[in-house]
Amino acid sequence: MISPEPPQFVLPLVVRIEKDAPPARTDALETAARAVLTLLSDERSGTRDDGEDGEWAKAVRGWEDARIRKVVRRARGAEWRKASALPGITVTGARAEVRVFPPVPLDGWPKELVKLQVSGTDLDDPEPPAEPDPALPVLWMSPELQMSAGKAMAQAGHGAQLAWWGLDAAAREAWRASGFALSVRTADPAHWPELAASGLPVVRDAGFTEIAPGSCTVVADHPFLRCGSVQRG
Repeated sequence: MISPEPPQFVLPLVVRIEKDAPPARTDALETAARAVLTLLSDERSGTRDDGEDGEWAKAVRGWEDARIRKVVRRARGAEWRKASALPGITVTGARAEVRVFPPVPLDGWPKELVKLQVSGTDLDDPEPPAEPDPALPVLWMSPELQMSAGKAMAQAGHGAQLAWWGLDAAAREAWRASGFALSVRTADPAHWPELAASGLPVVRDAGFTEIAPGSCTVVADHPFLRCGSVQRG
């Protein structure tokens, strides 16, 4: 007898994009990455101090055991208010607001989220972002790929998650205590091949949308991983 396939889960993220005040692209990417880390570190996503599972733990495990797929949708006005009423966590950046929700079955999105649009997240940076602080984690985006802001937000979330997986408990706590300080930047084309071959965590896209399967989208450059001093916790 063939065992049924386990259900596929997806991590929903919703970015607030009001017509008259959209966030900058880099701000949205960084906020999405921090939102993913905030959910992963939340006690509801794992085993609590009392040894019992948090309310989101089973869904998070089911999601992490398969593809760590993320889908970013956009909302404004009443849509955003309805999305904000669902269980989840809202993370803010300079102007960006991103709400992350516990994983849901691929075909079982809440009705308040399933109606939201995936397209229309073509955000821009009004000015080039500053050079990143070399002492802080940097999620280096591929200079070779063109992605919508929504797709890039999901990829930044993947990169942050791979970095999180590579850290021990002390390094995770230090990162959490910093508010998950990080930067997202597009790598210099001349430096990209070296980054991709550096041994740092690399995101390779599954190819569901926009880009070809196996494309290298992000390199997660965390100082603790760079020095090789920690292992996955």
